Amino acid sequence: MRKRKKKSGFQKLTIVMAWFMAVITLLGVVATALIGTGVFQF
Repeated sequence: MRKRKKKSGFQKLTIVMAWFMAVITLLGVVATALIGTGVFQF
């Protein structure tokens, strides 16, 4: 049971990291699209 609990905790961290990466990728795509359309001028 203890081993399973530790594994689930690690699994939860992996899921959080996966979500974090997905959000960053999504923001990158949105930023690129906005820059491409000329909404943001740097």
